Amino acid sequence: MKKTITTENIPIKLWLDEVEDSALIQAKNLANLPFAFSHVALMPDSHMGYGMPIGGILATKNVVVPNAVGVDIGCGMCAVKTSLTHIEKDTIKTIMGEIRKVIPVGFNHQKYAQDPYLMPLSNETNHVVNREYNKALTQLGTLGGGNHFIEIQKGSDDHIWVMIHSGSRNLGKQVADYYNKLAVVMNETWFSSVPKNWQLAFFPTDFKEGDSYLKEMQYCVEFALSNRKLMMERVLESMSNINSEMDCEPMINIAHNYASLEHHFGQNVYVHRKGATLASDKTIGIIPGSQGTSSYIVRGLGNRDSFMSCSHGAGRKMGRKEAKRRLDLNEEIARLDAIGVVHDVRNVSDLDEAPGAYKDITTVMDNQRDLVEILVELRPLGVIKG
Repeated sequence: MKKTITTENIPIKLWLDEVEDSALIQAKNLANLPFAFSHVALMPDSHMGYGMPIGGILATKNVVVPNAVGVDIGCGMCAVKTSLTHIEKDTIKTIMGEIRKVIPVGFNHQKYAQDPYLMPLSNETNHVVNREYNKALTQLGTLGGGNHFIEIQKGSDDHIWVMIHSGSRNLGKQVADYYNKLAVVMNETWFSSVPKNWQLAFFPTDFKEGDSYLKEMQYCVEFALSNRKLMMERVLESMSNINSEMDCEPMINIAHNYASLEHHFGQNVYVHRKGATLASDKTIGIIPGSQGTSSYIVRGLGNRDSFMSCSHGAGRKMGRKEAKRRLDLNEEIARLDAIGVVHDVRNVSDLDEAPGAYKDITTVMDNQRDLVEILVELRPLGVIKG
């Protein structure tokens, strides 16, 4: 931990030297919520989000805050270690071509509904999930856009790995939007002391609305995992078509947008991780860099001050519009070409996901040495961006 801010109702603990003013204002809002518990934690990848900083952890007593989870509920990482120890660049290009045939990216969905057997079980109380269920069947096994990616990597353990970053697609957004709007209306009805412009409307968890949000949120977490599982299965099939003797270890999975009931500092509280991952003692996690830098398989150290959490990635150092305006396309392409990665940066429109838009992952990892230990460093070989 780098420092603690003590000017608000509860402390703000930071694992970074500098935080942008807009994110700090949001963190102070969190620290002044009447139901916030113990302290607020900001991970080394923190930057401004919607209502709450990305890379933030908020614990609450008997309250859940939809915007402290975010719109891509259950978004997270999965990774698989293969038996391969070498792969040619031309082979990577072939595999990436096959992956694009079977995994829609960006706003694209499947042409046909996927097998309902692959979906988590729903129940009649899941109002939004049931409304969106048939659409979700065509979103299953799709990557999405933004910072989502599929990456083939070479590990410091000398093995080839596959890593995927994706979430609950439009299903999660529909759930998030519905419940946040409902919370805003209810908070206005109660004359809530939480200012509307903080964008932190909430539900008591013993209200039916709070209970319903938690159930539908959990469904989206499970759907996001099902989505990643199906994509991973199809990526590995594409690779095994090239090398039929390839074996794989069990998939590692970890989410970074959710709320869960946990026990911290002698209390049962709802821990909201928005762009932050669980790092309890011996938890195996995944911290990605950008498409031009290393990613990491890590083991949690169970640091109580971070609510047993760590960063979910490198974190943005500039917004998407700013990146397209400030970064030099030729320089970013040359940077990726120099390390030999097969990448998707072609046009100015791709600069929002160029390496230069992100913080230095080595600094991020150094700032959280008290949160995780590195098990494997992964270098990118081929990247498909959403």
